[in-house]
Amino acid sequence: MSGKAVGKDTDGFVSRYINRKLSTRITNYILEHNLKVKPIHMTIISTLIGYLSFPLYLFSYSLLGGLLTQTTSILDGVDGELARALGLNSGKGAFLDSFLDRTVDISILIGASYYSIYYQMHNTIYDLIIYFLALSGSIMVSYIHARIELNIGKDASLIGKVPKLASRDIRLFIIFFFSLFSLVYESLLIVGILSYIYLIIKFFDIYYSI
Repeated sequence: MSGKAVGKDTDGFVSRYINRKLSTRITNYILEHNLKVKPIHMTIISTLIGYLSFPLYLFSYSLLGGLLTQTTSILDGVDGELARALGLNSGKGAFLDSFLDRTVDISILIGASYYSIYYQMHNTIYDLIIYFLALSGSIMVSYIHARIELNIGKDASLIGKVPKLASRDIRLFIIFFFSLFSLVYESLLIVGILSYIYLIIKFFDIYYSI
């Protein structure tokens, strides 16, 4: 017997106060109408929508690229909600979701970087460093969160005093919001700096809390 869609205590700020408001409605609709939708179906749908942001940035549709970036972030919560409601949680599903999330992140960031280089003309060596920081920082934040959970057995938000200030939901929301105003480079600048500030602070926060 299925239950209701619920979020997680470890949700980031954007997930808790924005994304879950929409994702739980989608999940509850699926449950209430007994639709034949499984968590893996939503994982695939969310991933494909995330990939579509790449060509949109490539062809200068930053507003649409940003909207799909936020859409994939919202839908990314539905698979987990379905899994919890239907009792279908599995390590295999979590592994697939996490792996595909990283490929989506890379796709979005490369597309956004291309847009910044060719449409905003941010193509100096210093700009390339910003793109590198945004891409590597996003991957490293996800990596440190995964290592904390694997090696310590707890979510990063439950250890230390520093909240998850650069979690995936926050990074994607920044890209989405600034893309609405064609400020894609600015979003990458913020994501890159925020990610590395968080990584440094959270590293020592974790290290001295265990």
